Amino acid sequence: MNPKLKILLAEDDVNFGSILKSYLELNDFEVSWKTNGKLARTEFFQMTFDICILDVMMPEMDGYTLGREIRTSAPNMPIIFLTAKTLKEDMVQGFELGADDYITKPFDSEILLLKIKAVIRRNQQQGAAKESFPEEFKIGQYVFNYKQRYLSLAGNKQGVTPKEAELLKMLCETGDEILPKKEALMKIWGDDSYFTARSMDVFMARIRKYLKDDPRVEILSVHGNGYRLINKT
Repeated sequence: MNPKLKILLAEDDVNFGSILKSYLELNDFEVSWKTNGKLARTEFFQMTFDICILDVMMPEMDGYTLGREIRTSAPNMPIIFLTAKTLKEDMVQGFELGADDYITKPFDSEILLLKIKAVIRRNQQQGAAKESFPEEFKIGQYVFNYKQRYLSLAGNKQGVTPKEAELLKMLCETGDEILPKKEALMKIWGDDSYFTARSMDVFMARIRKYLKDDPRVEILSVHGNGYRLINKT
C-alpha cells in the first residue's frame, strides 16, 4: 500500500480550513493544517511534505512571504496559492515567486483536487526526466548543469530555479529550432493562460540576464511562436 501524500495547508479561516482539510483527507491525503503563516513555517521545517497549499492573506506571515522561504529552502517543493484576490498583479506576483498554480476563492473543491494531482504528477515527471537527461550542456562559453541547477562561466556559478532549469533544458533540447511558447507553458506550468504566460516571460528575462556575459549567446523571441536559443558566430 502506497503511503499517503502529505499536504501542508496554511489557511486562517477556521471554518474553511476545517472543511478543506476534511475534504482532502477523504481523498486519501494526509493534511497538516495551520492557521497562520508562522505556524505553517515551523511545521514545514519540522516535517516532510509533498505539496504546500498556502492562503495569501494570513496573520503573522502572509502566504507570499512563506512561499518565498519555502522556495529558498526547498526549490522543488510544489506550491499552490489560495486567495480571494483577483488582480492580475497579485496573481503574477504569485507565479514570479515560483508558484505551481494559483486558485481564487470561492472555488470548487474538486477543481483544487484536480490541480493538486496535476501539480504533483508534473513534479514527479520532471524529477524522472532529470534522471535520464544529460547532466551538463554547453551554451556558448557557459556550462549548464541541469541536475544541480546552475550555470557556470569561468568558474563562477549562477544558481537557477527549477522552472528556469526546465526552460533552459527545453531550449537546449530544441537546439537552434524554435521552442513553441505553448509547448513550454503546458510542459512546465501545466496551462497556457495569460498569467502563466506572463510568469514565463519573467523567467525568460532572468535567463537572458544570466547569459549576458557571453555576447555570442542570445535567446530570440519569435513573435507569435516562441523562443530560439542561438550561438552567434
